[in-house]
Amino acid sequence: MEKLAEGYGLIEGPVWDGERGLLYSDVINGGVFCLDAGGAVSQVFGHRRGIGGMALHRSGGLVVSGRNISLKPAGDGETRVLLDNDPDGGVIGFNDLTTDAKGRVYAGSLAFRPVGADDTPKPGSLYCIDLDGSARVVGEDVMLTNGLGVSPDGRLLYHSESLRHIVRVYEVAEDGGLGPHRSFAPVEDGVPDGLAVAVDGSVWVAVAHGSRVDVFEPDGSLRRSIPCDIPMVTSVCFGGADLSDLYVVTGTDGTGRDDAGAVFRLRTEVAGLALAPAAVSPA
Repeated sequence: MEKLAEGYGLIEGPVWDGERGLLYSDVINGGVFCLDAGGAVSQVFGHRRGIGGMALHRSGGLVVSGRNISLKPAGDGETRVLLDNDPDGGVIGFNDLTTDAKGRVYAGSLAFRPVGADDTPKPGSLYCIDLDGSARVVGEDVMLTNGLGVSPDGRLLYHSESLRHIVRVYEVAEDGGLGPHRSFAPVEDGVPDGLAVAVDGSVWVAVAHGSRVDVFEPDGSLRRSIPCDIPMVTSVCFGGADLSDLYVVTGTDGTGRDDAGAVFRLRTEVAGLALAPAAVSPA
């Protein structure tokens, strides 16, 4: 596993852009960054903290989480809110997100602050933002929402539920609604965080506080574990020209430093599933 960049507080939301390279956020220090094919890092924007998930948008902008789900334009245009928070209703923000083949966005809500606070954990919900900008709850009772990903055939949605130490799975309806969840795979000796799905249906899960990435077969059995030098493995993303590079991003917990967040890369035996850009419009 090759280290490509470091010096961050808590990296999250990695997403591959075929034209620019790897995009990722720093939750604690703020900003979104781009690591290009030559290894150079540039800042895409720097004023937003708490971004736990991102997706490319067909307009060229980025859908980002945080205190709300917003569409940040590619240029200097106005940021548009796609799904706002509702503190009185128990939604203080949003964490990880993903898209389906039609460009809908799935995003998990936060009912407590998981970083930098001593909040009592409370369950959040899972939302689907439709193409017309409308949003609905499609999953409930999620104890710390994290990674999301869709199966190659679009029929299943995987979802890390961190505080229950499981990866959930839902059946996806034609209209984007979800059936009842079930446990897809338990994650022991660590916390399931961000995830990505490969073309063979395997599910690659970052294990925070576990120094590894767990790879699960489509039936939920463990294929293998990939070790990482940093305990706080926060998320994963497939990239590269053939989508066979696995990018692994980390935080600093367990290192004794506050700037140990890093980006790693390794070649894999299977390509990742290409993610469709979001196609949702502001309501």
